[in-house]
Amino acid sequence: MSGWAVVSALVALALAYLAVTGFQVWRAGIPDGVGHADAIVVLGAAQYDGVPSPALQQRLDHAVGLYRDDVAPIVVVTGGYRPGDRFTEATAAATYLHQHGVPDPAIRREVQGRNTWEQLAATARFLQVEGVTQVVLVSHPAHARRVQLVAREVGLEPSVSATPGRHDPGQILRETVAIAVGQIIGFRRLANLKPTMPP
Repeated sequence: MSGWAVVSALVALALAYLAVTGFQVWRAGIPDGVGHADAIVVLGAAQYDGVPSPALQQRLDHAVGLYRDDVAPIVVVTGGYRPGDRFTEATAAATYLHQHGVPDPAIRREVQGRNTWEQLAATARFLQVEGVTQVVLVSHPAHARRVQLVAREVGLEPSVSATPGRHDPGQILRETVAIAVGQIIGFRRLANLKPTMPP
């Protein structure tokens, strides 16, 4: 086989891999219902001086709905400080949940994570102490596939319930590239590539 044929074959394989990964990213964000689990885990997003950003509020409202539907008895909120913050993402999220009817004993806080891998790895550690591994992950649609894969990597048994909304092509593309790389090098290593990767 000539050099050009080898290159062409490798390019074709890479494009096919990206296409399959992109389809998986798109498919994971389509709501299809979730069963009962041990805990609902809300991935962190920005907060503004203790007030959840619109993206975080959407995730929290979705989690409140799942909690009221008895999907799980525990809601975990995640996310640490960003530079200049007075509150962690998890603290702002926990306050919002409590204000919307989730009792404080049902809320767990992961307050150190700066990215998806750190948030889920820390969450897995303290949930496993409680004997909890089956979780429903809540994030935006394009993020659904990556959070599911990361959760598996850290020892959780995840399903995903994405927030309502359209698929953003830019987010789909970023997540496709992140997952394509993460499946090769591992998501922990991928997290160390920040700031080039999505949170």
